[in-house]
Amino acid sequence: MNNAQKQEQDELQKYLEEKAKQEQEQEKQKEQESEHLSAYEACVLRESARIHELIAEARKNTNEHSEDE
Repeated sequence: MNNAQKQEQDELQKYLEEKAKQEQEQEKQKEQESEHLSAYEACVLRESARIHELIAEARKNTNEHSEDE
């Protein structure tokens, strides 16, 4: 193998290593985004449940006041 071929092979190896590193970073970023999304979704579900509780409580109080009249 002459120097030109060795240099070309080294450059190709570096390129492939860099490409693999970029793909790993992109995959890691996607995983982090999905974790954040999951945390966000959990928060939305908790808040939604709380809103339903407040609505039910308000309806209950409204019904009690109507029965008193």
